[in-house]
Amino acid sequence: MNTYLFIYYLIQFCGHSWIFTNMTVRFFSFGKDSMVDTFYAIGLVMRLCQSLSLLELLHIYMGIESDRLLPRFLQLTERIIILFVVITSQDEVQGKYVVCVLFFLWNLLDVVRYTYSMLSVVGIYYHILTWLSQTLWMFIYPLCVLAEAFVNYQSLPYFETFGTYSTKLPFDLSIYFPYVLKIYLVVLFVGMYFTYDHLYSERKNVLKNFHVKEKKN
Repeated sequence: MNTYLFIYYLIQFCGHSWIFTNMTVRFFSFGKDSMVDTFYAIGLVMRLCQSLSLLELLHIYMGIESDRLLPRFLQLTERIIILFVVITSQDEVQGKYVVCVLFFLWNLLDVVRYTYSMLSVVGIYYHILTWLSQTLWMFIYPLCVLAEAFVNYQSLPYFETFGTYSTKLPFDLSIYFPYVLKIYLVVLFVGMYFTYDHLYSERKNVLKNFHVKEKKN
């Protein structure tokens, strides 16, 4: 299983590193113009990486990864909804600057997280990397949620205009999707509280155990 996990983390590391490097190079080469077509340049790889990340729920369920299922489910659900339901379905949203900012924040977290996870599987630990993987999210994750909420908010006029995902149901019932997105905005911040609390508890345990190992060595 360690070999499988190493390969999985390696694939994710390569994918997110490619995205992060691509976005960085494009920004320094073309400036703000590169932000407009970020989705067209890296959207496919981003969707592949996020789809592959759903395997992590299976890993936790099967006991391959030692983590709590609900917090990871909330994290992944946030990204899947924003990426596949909101951004991918609306061409007008894909060119927004906030999409580029969101992708940059996501990949900054993931490059560090998958590097740490990949090395830890084979028993390699670095103090700086361990601290960074357990600390960076404290500043970046709230920014990710704010960016996701802003993407959601900016998409509302387009869902209202085009009626995407809005549908009529039997018995004179209907689903008006902009209302669903407004409810999701509330759920997004509620989920952030539970996820933040879990990640903070995990951070204390990981850093505590790491310091114990260092003293033994």
